[in-house]
Amino acid sequence: MNRWQRSLKDKIRDIPDFPRPGILFKDITPLVKDPSALRLAIHHLVHPFVDAPVTVVAGMEARGFIFGSLAAWELGVGFVPLRKPGKLPYDVQSVSYALEYGESTLEAHVDAFGPGDKVLLVDDLLATGGTARASCNLVESLGAEVLALAFVIELEALEARRHLADYPLHSLLKL
Repeated sequence: MNRWQRSLKDKIRDIPDFPRPGILFKDITPLVKDPSALRLAIHHLVHPFVDAPVTVVAGMEARGFIFGSLAAWELGVGFVPLRKPGKLPYDVQSVSYALEYGESTLEAHVDAFGPGDKVLLVDDLLATGGTARASCNLVESLGAEVLALAFVIELEALEARRHLADYPLHSLLKL
């Protein structure tokens, strides 16, 4: 782990038994509160995609909104939120999926993506890959192409990469 990765890792706090017993939650609140750490994370998150043909960034609810919107701004493209049910006011496409501690659903407006869109999916954490895989399915069901996925943290022991082998995957910290 290099110096900038150590400085980001130092800004992530572990919360045991949240949201359920046995889960070690990675809290990114100290990282996003620190403007230098947040700038550093966004710089390294988007760096591999600066010259890529990204047309839109999508972020998964909720912390993916933080990193995704800043990544979109940095890349000079638009941002699409992938939301929990009932949060979007227009016609939606939905996808349901399993989490490491339950089930969930993501939605996007039916006109959020289209043919020719090349999407960078962004979130704070890659755990089992359920949310990421569902996000890929949602984007593709709306006619767009998933160009790559980018995460601040990847929990390597959960082996999510095997569920996402069809996509380029970039993570800043492998914990």
